[in-house]
Amino acid sequence: MITPAFDGGFAHNWTVEILPRRPLILPRRQFVYPTVADEVERGALEVLIQPARPEGGEPFLATCALGFRDPAAPTGVWAMPDPDWLCAVSGGYAYLIHVTEPERFVFLRYRPVLHVLAYSSDNAAQRSDGLLLFLGHHTILAWGVVGEVWESDRLSWEGITVDRIEGGVLYGQGWDLMTDKDVPFALDLKTGRKI
Repeated sequence: MITPAFDGGFAHNWTVEILPRRPLILPRRQFVYPTVADEVERGALEVLIQPARPEGGEPFLATCALGFRDPAAPTGVWAMPDPDWLCAVSGGYAYLIHVTEPERFVFLRYRPVLHVLAYSSDNAAQRSDGLLLFLGHHTILAWGVVGEVWESDRLSWEGITVDRIEGGVLYGQGWDLMTDKDVPFALDLKTGRKI
């Protein structure tokens, strides 16, 4: 089994425990993501979430259905730019969960997500521009405080590599079908457009 990742880089109003298996005694509050799934427990990511604020309610168990068993598909929990949300990824299936209202969630359309990157500006005055970046086979999806911020144009025919992020620009490579080579690209992280 792959050890799930945890990235709490953004400020967050919750604590989380990634469980090695489904607990024998279940908490009173339990949520399954997505809400309709066959055999969701088989290989699912089990996460015990505790909202930090009293009005957030008692802890709850989030059972996140497994996407793929491939080690290339990430599994873990990431803090998000909005401190009341968390991102749980189970074998490349990404679930964005509101911790005080866990019935509110987004099942990300990238299936699978191949990599998750947290980005926040080096400028402390602009921390609100933080993004959680989801890399798919062909494009990148950016999620910010207000939700989905942008989706890039096609960057690759099959697989994206990120080399670095510098000065608000993401530099990477994508495989080009016509030349059968990796082609470099640069994306403006504010707009998601190639520069």
